[in-house]
Amino acid sequence: MQNTTSAEAVLDRHFLEMRCRLIDLAAAFDRIDRAGDAARAGRDERIHQLEEAARILVDGRGDRAVRILMAFSDPYDDDWPRPKQNR
Repeated sequence: MQNTTSAEAVLDRHFLEMRCRLIDLAAAFDRIDRAGDAARAGRDERIHQLEEAARILVDGRGDRAVRILMAFSDPYDDDWPRPKQNR
């Protein structure tokens, strides 16, 4: 099925919400930077995940949502203990 929605229509529909989310994210990073222990937060893996997600967001390549989701995901582990099925 072909997508009939134009890029401009999508942007018209979502621009304000996207802008708001980016400003909210920037404000959260600013609050971290202003915190007394900002240097310690810079060593936190979650900050690195957020930074990687931001790089993905602006890299101009497709599948951003999937790639950002993967940036926050643990690698696949064949030895992960699977729950037992209740029967």
